[in-house]
Amino acid sequence: MFLVSCFVFSAQEKIEIEKGDFQPSYKSLQNYQCPDWFRDAKFGIIAHYGPQCAPEYGDWYAKKMYEQYDKHLRAGKSYNYHFKNYGHPSEFGFKDVINTWKAEKWDPEALVKLYKKAGAKYFIAMANHHDNFDMYNSKYQEWNSVNMGPKKDLIAGWKKAAINHGLRFGVSNHSSHAWHWYQRAYAYDVDGPMKGVRYDGFATKKDGKGKWWEGYDPQELYPGNHFAPPAGFETKEEMDNWFKTNDSWFETIPPKDNGYALKWFLRCKDLVDKYKPDILYFDDYGLPLEQYGLSMASHFYNSNKKWHNGKLEGVINAKHMDSVKRKSVVLDIERKKSNLLDLVPWQTDDCIGDWHYRKNQNYKSVGYVIKNLVDIVSKNGNLLLSIPIKSDGSLDAYEIQFLKDLGHWFDVFGEAIYNTRPWHIYGEGKEEKNTTTTMAADGEIKQKKAKPLSVDDVRFTTKDGTLFAFVLGKPKGVINIKALGLKPELSSRIQSVKQVGVKQKVKWKQLDNMLVIEAPKYVVSEYTTAFKITFKD
Repeated sequence: MFLVSCFVFSAQEKIEIEKGDFQPSYKSLQNYQCPDWFRDAKFGIIAHYGPQCAPEYGDWYAKKMYEQYDKHLRAGKSYNYHFKNYGHPSEFGFKDVINTWKAEKWDPEALVKLYKKAGAKYFIAMANHHDNFDMYNSKYQEWNSVNMGPKKDLIAGWKKAAINHGLRFGVSNHSSHAWHWYQRAYAYDVDGPMKGVRYDGFATKKDGKGKWWEGYDPQELYPGNHFAPPAGFETKEEMDNWFKTNDSWFETIPPKDNGYALKWFLRCKDLVDKYKPDILYFDDYGLPLEQYGLSMASHFYNSNKKWHNGKLEGVINAKHMDSVKRKSVVLDIERKKSNLLDLVPWQTDDCIGDWHYRKNQNYKSVGYVIKNLVDIVSKNGNLLLSIPIKSDGSLDAYEIQFLKDLGHWFDVFGEAIYNTRPWHIYGEGKEEKNTTTTMAADGEIKQKKAKPLSVDDVRFTTKDGTLFAFVLGKPKGVINIKALGLKPELSSRIQSVKQVGVKQKVKWKQLDNMLVIEAPKYVVSEYTTAFKITFKD
């Protein structure tokens, strides 16, 4: 019963990469320089949209629906939801969830138009997730959105809309983790009426006769048993301990590779060659799957230079890179903040809710996102934001209003965000202790552990000799900015102070130890008040 599927390719299917300046090694890739367009953009939106949005039950559904008990040994919420709404995972697995996803209201032109008005300068579409399903006309993965589900090439549609609205286009690739992430699909219930019955992870092509997926091999989706639990577990503790021992967030090629790593490379190369993105986002700690990831990075950079007549416009995002390896890509820190100003451009990716749409979820406020955006930009970073998309391809009312409110803010404060660079220090505040310039990877902090940003915090950006000072709230009384006194080495004599977005005259004076600004009577936003400062020297 136990099996490992084998992906068979013709003799011609091998690693072939575009020739050019970049070789498939970190030594060569360290010559990479982040393009100015990315540094100027500051804000992008990602559409984290795929078949896991179909149940509208939140993140990692394709994995959690197979967990009868969660990691805390409680009844698995996604499993129970699935059992109630679809049936037992042995009879109705994630492969069948795919067939319920139709994206019938998906309108990429309308969505990207909203993203553009919200202030985005680049847009990334998810090409596949850990569920191993390709959202494009994939040459090497038959489980894709053209063959089933929506029966549409989503990546093609997203790219056309992005280009039409003048946004840089990118794709995200998460599929290098599918081989270990899907192992729960090969497990079984340890109790209840279906005790011991294996889930549909072991389904094969011949099992599809007479079913909607006839002719397709589920082993191309799931993708082969690498460490399925043996039969006979009687308790949830036994099953949990098995996966604790055997499963992990692997970044390596599968120990008994069945052609999976080569197939990943060929799929990603097909994606890059067909859709020619300027951003390639990897949900990986470093470049995926060892040498395959290095080869992919080399191919992408060399190809991108060719597409742009010898000028490299491409950006690769990867995570948890050390100070040497991260010179080859733009570091991304997911749902985290940096407490340091970074010498090298970086990115935070975040979502206002669950990455995959969840009904009745609690969303982050637009004020929270705006304050974090200013904080990120002051530290030499970009913000990539996800707005969850419903199963049918539409947004809910809160999300539409969120985007409108964000766009109104950018209309006023965009001049202090776009095309800016960090100042000597990122800011100051009551609890700020460290403004040292260093690598963001050393300063990553989880959002929940970061202190809330408030009116007591000031953040700086610069452009063309002008300094912008953001107060992260609606100030009262006076605003004291110590870094702008006459005596500190970093400051110069100030010539003018103006309020961004307001013509009202600003009352201010520069003392030896601080700049004192009288809080304006009128502010444009309750989230930020910004001042445009010019110098005599």
